[in-house]
Amino acid sequence: MQRVAEAVAADPAGCAALTVTGLAELTGTSEATVVRTARLLGYPGYRDLRLALAGLAAQQQSGRAPAITTDIAVDDPIADVVAKLAYDEQQTLADTAAGLDTVQLGAAVAAAVGARRIDVYGVGASGLVAQDLTQKLLRIGLIAQAHSDPHLAVTNAVQLRAGDVAIAITHSGSTGDVIEPLRVAFERGATTVAITGRPDGAVAQYADHVLTTSTARESELRPAAMSSRTSQLLVVDCLFVGVAQKTYETAAPALAASYEALAHRHRR
Repeated sequence: MQRVAEAVAADPAGCAALTVTGLAELTGTSEATVVRTARLLGYPGYRDLRLALAGLAAQQQSGRAPAITTDIAVDDPIADVVAKLAYDEQQTLADTAAGLDTVQLGAAVAAAVGARRIDVYGVGASGLVAQDLTQKLLRIGLIAQAHSDPHLAVTNAVQLRAGDVAIAITHSGSTGDVIEPLRVAFERGATTVAITGRPDGAVAQYADHVLTTSTARESELRPAAMSSRTSQLLVVDCLFVGVAQKTYETAAPALAASYEALAHRHRR
C-alpha cells in the first residue's frame, strides 16, 4: 500500500490514466492492494481515487478548480450521459472484482452447493438482485426463495437449520429489514452470507461469509442504488457460476429443461 500511495503522490496525472490493473502492475502489487489503498485514503473505491487524481492533475496544470468529473449534469447531451454511465459502470465492476475475497466466495459457493434450501433477503434495489439470484439458482435445480417482505423473511428464517443457507444483500450493511432475518437464520444454525458494500456494517456480525461490493459515490441524477446494484449483480453472478460449476452434472440438464419448457413462449 505504501508503494501505491507513493506512486499516486508522485504522479497524479499518470496514475489517473491507469486502470486498477495498470496501477497494480506499475507498483508491483495486486488489484486488491490498490483498492485497499484507495479506501485507506478515504475513497469508496479506486474509481473515486482516480477521479480525484485527475482533478488534482488538472488543477496543478491550470491553477483552476478541476473540471474532470463523471457527474451527470441536467444539460448533458445524451451521448455524454451514455459515456459517463458506461465509464462509471466499468469502474464499479473493476473495483468490485479487485476487492472481492475469493476465499470467502469459495466458501459461500461450497455452502450453497450442499444446501437443503437457500433463502435470499433484500429490499429495494437489493431486492431485485435477490430475485435475480434465486431465479438463476432455481433454473439449475436448487431450492431457493427471495424475500423482500420483512415479515415473510423472518417467518421463513425461523424454519432454517444447519445445512441451509441464508444470503443477505444490503449495500449499506445496516438495512434492518435484511439484518433481522439473517440474524434469525444465524441463530438457527444456517450458514449465512452477506453481500454488502460495508463489510464493517451491522450485517457482518451475523454473517459467516462476507462478500464485499464496491461502494458508489452518489450524485443528484445517479443514486447510489444504481452502482450498488451493478456491483451486487457481479457478485451474484460469480456466486451462481461457482455453484453451477460444482453441480454441473445436475445443473446442465436442469438448465436445458428450463430452456425447453420456456422455448415456446419465445417463438413467433
